[in-house]
Amino acid sequence: MAGLLRKKSIEAGAEHQALARTLGWPHLVALGVGAIVGTGILTLIGVGAGLAGPAVILSFVIAGAICACAALAYAELATMIPASGSAYTYSYVVLGEIIAWVIGWSLILEYSLVVSTVAVGWSGHAAPLLERLIGFPAVLANGPEAGGIVNLPAIFIIAVVAGLLMLGTRESATLNAVLVIVKLVALAVFVAVALPYFDSTNLEPFMPFGFAKAVQGGAERGVMAAAAIIFFAFYGFDAISTAAEETKNPGRDLAIGIVGSMFACVAIYMLVAVAAVGALSYAKFAPSAEPLALILRGVGQPGAATFLEASAVIALPTVLLAFLYGQSRIFFTMARDGLLPQGLAKVSARGTPARITAVTALIVSVIAGLLPLGEIAALANAGTLAAFIAVCVCLIVQRRRAPEAERRFRAPLGVPVAAAGVLGCVYLFFSLPSKTQAWFLLWNLGGLAVYFLYARGRAVAGR
Repeated sequence: MAGLLRKKSIEAGAEHQALARTLGWPHLVALGVGAIVGTGILTLIGVGAGLAGPAVILSFVIAGAICACAALAYAELATMIPASGSAYTYSYVVLGEIIAWVIGWSLILEYSLVVSTVAVGWSGHAAPLLERLIGFPAVLANGPEAGGIVNLPAIFIIAVVAGLLMLGTRESATLNAVLVIVKLVALAVFVAVALPYFDSTNLEPFMPFGFAKAVQGGAERGVMAAAAIIFFAFYGFDAISTAAEETKNPGRDLAIGIVGSMFACVAIYMLVAVAAVGALSYAKFAPSAEPLALILRGVGQPGAATFLEASAVIALPTVLLAFLYGQSRIFFTMARDGLLPQGLAKVSARGTPARITAVTALIVSVIAGLLPLGEIAALANAGTLAAFIAVCVCLIVQRRRAPEAERRFRAPLGVPVAAAGVLGCVYLFFSLPSKTQAWFLLWNLGGLAVYFLYARGRAVAGR
């Protein structure tokens, strides 16, 4: 049992495993906003409205508040444990190896599914354009589950982003910052155009499906059912904490990046949600895969809708960049710890983990190009909720175990905020579809088999 709960210390890796420190807080804020503002707000507001009606606004508030609690916990731990690996590393240092493995395994699920989903979403925007311009065949823009052979545009954009990450962290972060501005301008245009069409009658009845998750009309609906799905639209700030070893001043910059990007995005989402629900009846845009563009067309603004769609094609790769970056760093850290093959924990001459980035890109390309992705957001959410719970628990434990330890950022009302984060994440997990909970359990049972058969005997912690 002691071996299962052994902990690792934070120390510099070998020279061939050291990441280059090239990022400042502006890069981190842009990385966080790039990860958070993406497919979720562009598409999931329709899904959420179908589950909660106009009360989807309340679902955004609840999901955002829970994520804010987790963000504050992340910010404190990131400054105390300025090492790559995010929630996996915090769990390894504070709670022990087997818990860290479960969290790392859950993060692999989260990041893989998010990257694959966003790549497929980007392909959905880009493929019609390619078909009009060069006659690109539809069978090469859809996976087998959609009647095609392989989704080549999705594989292409993953390869481009992975190549950029292997080129250099600072270079990719700078381009990401530029594209984030494009995305924010598009959402600002949506709010400016849609808000004047606000009609209070579109908010009636405000909560047609009630508050708690309940089966209605053959589907699990309610404000909390919507919040559990919309949660997908908020996380992404955790990708910032994976950049700890590549940050020039982690004690200051990580807290600014995590808290700054999270609270900026909560404000943006509130404006977008109010403008969307008020401009058009939720029943009209809920079934759409592009609800914001549909709302703009519905209020007689097709030019603004086209601008929003074009901006999505240009800027959605920022989400890919942030999550592919985060996943490669978590893989890298787990490999450096011996839980995955250590040969993957090598950095290139430019200070980037090029080998593990290529392997990560290959894995998510297979998922995006060939495998069915139904209910993907819900399953990705399950992995994220597990990580958020672990980080909040780590904060509580550290406040009790090491109350006098240096904290460059101290979360206000730390223990109550972390406890609220744990309870909120647990409630959201049980508000997910029952099928999703079952798949998540199976995923982690498989992960524990890998741990006991392979990883446990090769871990370097405690040696």
